[in-house]
Amino acid sequence: MNAIVTAMIANLHAIPQEESELVDEVLNGMPVKIIANIDANWVRVQTTYRYEGFCQKKYLIMDEEKTNTWLQEANHFIIQSFADILQYPQIQSSKIMTLVKGSIVRFLASKGDDSEWVSVQIASGEIGYARRKWLQPKVAKNRLPDSQFQENVVQTALSYLNAPYRWGGKSPLGIDCSGLCSMVYMLHGVLIYRDAKIVDGFPIKQIPFEQLQKGDLLYFPGHIALYMGDSLYIHSSLGGGEVSINSLDSKHPLYRKDLAVSTLTAVGSIFI
Repeated sequence: MNAIVTAMIANLHAIPQEESELVDEVLNGMPVKIIANIDANWVRVQTTYRYEGFCQKKYLIMDEEKTNTWLQEANHFIIQSFADILQYPQIQSSKIMTLVKGSIVRFLASKGDDSEWVSVQIASGEIGYARRKWLQPKVAKNRLPDSQFQENVVQTALSYLNAPYRWGGKSPLGIDCSGLCSMVYMLHGVLIYRDAKIVDGFPIKQIPFEQLQKGDLLYFPGHIALYMGDSLYIHSSLGGGEVSINSLDSKHPLYRKDLAVSTLTAVGSIFI
């Protein structure tokens, strides 16, 4: 990684043109690796989960030393859907920047364990204040018991409920099917491939449908969902228009015939 995203959201495009297809979004504070310098305005980048696209330079700090320092010291995720970073620790203060869920900040200090506000540094280097409850320490690697991890990923997925569908999106402003699943796992210390397929080199492995459990991933043709248990799954779909809950049970009122068990291409799990 040799660059950091400083925009609220940096778009990754299929080709180096602003009007081209959006293939992914990288959130404020996330690192990327520049793999090709295209021209004065564009670079080709690779994310930490090995996804590639073209990004405008204006959204990045391109400095390997600063990136390395940031990787070592930026230690918290934003977990509120939208979080204002303020100049002072009071609600009437002016805003430095708004960050979305999944953005990365550096925790600096608080006035005490019971303080509502904490001091944070954002990727641009600016220092401001955020509510303590909006921050979650980054998990370098999941070490929770399976049952706790399963419950955590389901609850985090539910926090995106009703977020609008956006092709290539990865935030509460708009998110697609693989954006939802990859963000949910990332927030709990597991990097999975950001696409609706199982890829070698990532922790998701195919399992028989009969072994399906809460927190596993359901793969349909060109689509992915997160299983919640009791035949329910949560996903972001173009057909539904937003993050919603549906059922695999044909007798359930939330059943979708186009996403039936018979259409599944795979079930993926880390619990093997």
